[in-house]
Amino acid sequence: MYRANWVTRPERGFYRITETGHEALKVHAAGMDFSSAHKIFSPFWADDSANETPSAPAIEIEEISDPIETIESAVARIEHTVGQELLERLRGSHPDFFEQAVVDLLLKMGYGGAAQRGRRIGGSNDEGVDGLIDQDALGLDQVYIQAKRYKEGNNVGREAIQAFVGALHGFGATRGVFLTTSSFTHGAVSYAEKIPSRIVLIDGTRLVDLMITYRVGVQEKQRFSAVEVDEDYFE
Repeated sequence: MYRANWVTRPERGFYRITETGHEALKVHAAGMDFSSAHKIFSPFWADDSANETPSAPAIEIEEISDPIETIESAVARIEHTVGQELLERLRGSHPDFFEQAVVDLLLKMGYGGAAQRGRRIGGSNDEGVDGLIDQDALGLDQVYIQAKRYKEGNNVGREAIQAFVGALHGFGATRGVFLTTSSFTHGAVSYAEKIPSRIVLIDGTRLVDLMITYRVGVQEKQRFSAVEVDEDYFE
């Protein structure tokens, strides 16, 4: 935010929002996820080494950034790179693998309870759904899953959402999650928002964000810790 001129740093460890920051707050009053934040801030993460001059030394970032901020920024860039690799791996995987992966993700997110009541359906006789999660032991509350492993640019349209809704009606269900490795057209999003059934749409960007957050398909490579003086110890 400092590099985007949303905040200033009057002194170390203190920040003051700017007029630009106030305008940004109005636009993003509900906050933002990693995907939207990346689109907004990525121009300010660019490597400045190619444009360095004697008046802009390489240590400039260290002078204006708190070490914790530097680490957080680096981790965000790592996660973006890993997210892109995840998308490519998912797009190149077998359909059965992808269907199981999205079931694994929803279970890791807490759906299906402690007993992990979820399964992939898939196959030629799946009746329009790829997975099912039972929210209770008796299966009275169920969430149905549709997973589309599409290439970038091959976006999911309204027709696919309508077909999924029709499949839900066939099961007497009212809730479902539609996940894809691509994106959704405006018509698909608009349709999903207007129908009585509760359909959650998860595109490729959000999919890999969730996989990284809940550690599905990724593993922790290294852990960092930061320390500070324990004021209670010296009291």
